[in-house]
Amino acid sequence: MKKSSVALLIIFSFVLIDQIVKVWVKSTMSEGDAFPVFENWFYISFVQNKGMAFGISLGENIGKLLLSFVRIGVAGFIIYYLFKSIKKKQANWSVVIILSLIIAGAMGNIIDSIFYGWIWNYIPFINCQEVGSYYAPCFYGHVVDMFYFKLFKIPEWSPLWGGEYFFPAIFNVADACTTIGIIAIIIWNKTFFGKKNKDVVRSVK
Repeated sequence: MKKSSVALLIIFSFVLIDQIVKVWVKSTMSEGDAFPVFENWFYISFVQNKGMAFGISLGENIGKLLLSFVRIGVAGFIIYYLFKSIKKKQANWSVVIILSLIIAGAMGNIIDSIFYGWIWNYIPFINCQEVGSYYAPCFYGHVVDMFYFKLFKIPEWSPLWGGEYFFPAIFNVADACTTIGIIAIIIWNKTFFGKKNKDVVRSVK
């Protein structure tokens, strides 16, 4: 199978999975609802994130709009870089897979931000608390998060999340894709920042 086809398959598959989970949560749960999946350490907990991944916020209005455009710009550049690299036959399989995951993650949350503010007005057959409620205009929609892990408590003396359970942030499939992709880039940085890929970066500028 061609690398470009694999890239498209990965992107489409994870965006689809991300949206299916979000629609299921948003249409069957009320915000703030939670239920355990595996005993007391993994929960499905419905929250709507107005900011970045893992509940980080840049503020309302201007911050939210800027975040939406930054997501679109970053996703657009990575898409261009990936397929340019594939076309020049300078992207190996690890680059294709990892960048495709990052693109899928960005696109999953972009869909929420752009469309979720108004799309629920047009799904009358779904039992959702926001059907018929125009809660946000385009680019201001809230990102749906649901995965919550309570593996162990972080020591009280730890900064930021001391006393909270690990992992205190609630996230979604798109966040997981982006995070896995970024961690993989850090671990296998030579694959991305070696001579071949530096040449690709120069060629796409």
